Amino acid sequence: MAASCAFYAHGHFPWGQFFLLFLLPDISFLGYLAGPKTGAVAYNAAHSYILPVIVGGVFFVTSRVTITRFLLIWVAHIGFDRALGYGLKYAAGFSDTHLGKISRLKKTSA
Repeated sequence: MAASCAFYAHGHFPWGQFFLLFLLPDISFLGYLAGPKTGAVAYNAAHSYILPVIVGGVFFVTSRVTITRFLLIWVAHIGFDRALGYGLKYAAGFSDTHLGKISRLKKTSA
């Protein structure tokens, strides 16, 4: 996330656009309306580094640098989610990720 923000700043891109689009990948949550398996596929497609790298490579080869700011926002979002412990999802449910189980409930010891 930090590297994406640094490159974004270095490119002198508009920060208002950054904050406006930062949560856009979370639209992929709508996939969970079709069930946990579809939700996991949709979430993982929007939250893995594979797509931004492929899209970035295509645009780099074709010299279309205008998409760079959007890719940096996307990668920053993914990095932010990883820093919070939100990993790629398994079909078993939203809380089962490659980084471990997500739980908002604190466990107390007796």
